[in-house]
Order: sequence, then structure tokens, then C-alpha cells
Amino acid sequence: MAEQIITIGHKEFTVACQPGEEPYLISAAEMLDTEARALMEQIGRVPAERMLLMAGLMLADKTAEAEDKLKAALAEIDGLRDEISRLHSRPDPEPRRVEVPVIPADVTDALTELAARAESVADALEARARR
Repeated sequence: MAEQIITIGHKEFTVACQPGEEPYLISAAEMLDTEARALMEQIGRVPAERMLLMAGLMLADKTAEAEDKLKAALAEIDGLRDEISRLHSRPDPEPRRVEVPVIPADVTDALTELAARAESVADALEARARR
């Protein structure tokens, strides 16, 4: 067993833990210390037992709130998964028929001829303007 010294509310405690678990113990002690210091700022000096009890209860309250949020998030995820499943399992929509107007060849030929005539007239007018 490894021993780790932790500080909670300006008091040191020696705690035993399994080798390799030290970072988790230190992290948990830091969270408890944060709550204990908040209590000490609000209430002032408190006996160690009471400080640890109150800090533990405050952490338990935060944990319960986090668990409630987690349950709600998991329920929402399940609902979204059901919706995705439903959307994937529905049949493909009927293809839409799109009609594209086709311009008859004789109309395009007539427009081409008209454009050529317009260019010819423009060229003639331009030539007259230069004279």
C-alpha cells in the first residue's frame, strides 16, 4: 500500500491507497479541499469532522446534480438514436419527375440566324460611323 499526504481545509491527512491510484486520490482530495475552503470562508473555523462532513455533503450534492444531468443527457441520446433509427428505416421517397423544357432545333437555328443578322447590322452601323 502506498501512502499519500493530502491537505483538506489547511489540515494534512495521511491516506493509504493502491500503488498507481495516487493521482486519483490527489484529484479527489483537491475537490474535497475546494469545498472545505469554501465552508471555512463562509463559516470560519470548524472542527475537522464537521468540515469533512459538510464538504462531503456538498460534493455529494454536486454529484447527484451531475448524475441527474447525465441521466437526462443519456435519455436524450437514446431518443435521438431512436429517431435516427426511424429515419434510416423509413422507405426512400418517391422520385420526383422533373420536366425540363426542350427548345426545338428550328427555334435555336432561327435565334442563331437572328443573332448573326444583328451582328451584321451592328458591323454595318459601326462602319458607317467611322466614315
